[in-house]
Amino acid sequence: MSLTVHYPAANGLAEAFNKTIGKLLKKFVSKIQCDWDEKLGECLQAYRTMVRTPMKPTPFFLVYRCEAVLPLEIQISSLHVALALEMTNKDKHQLHLQELEALDDK
Repeated sequence: MSLTVHYPAANGLAEAFNKTIGKLLKKFVSKIQCDWDEKLGECLQAYRTMVRTPMKPTPFFLVYRCEAVLPLEIQISSLHVALALEMTNKDKHQLHLQELEALDDK
């Protein structure tokens, strides 16, 4: 048996991802389970913003180099949003360098 992209059971990361998405879908869908396709976007958002490793970066952070801002945080004016709006580009770059150094230390 060869390991190919077309055989997901041979890819441990793909299997782990599928298992996690399956668990999330079970929590999001109704008891009838006919609306899973409508809830998939919410599950993916939850997956991308979920901390799962000892280093603590979320998949969203690793891709976009910042944490996701939830719509609720904008409506209720969270500290996260307030700090982001007050920062200059120089401050943002320095904070980003500090976060990268902290990740390197971990």
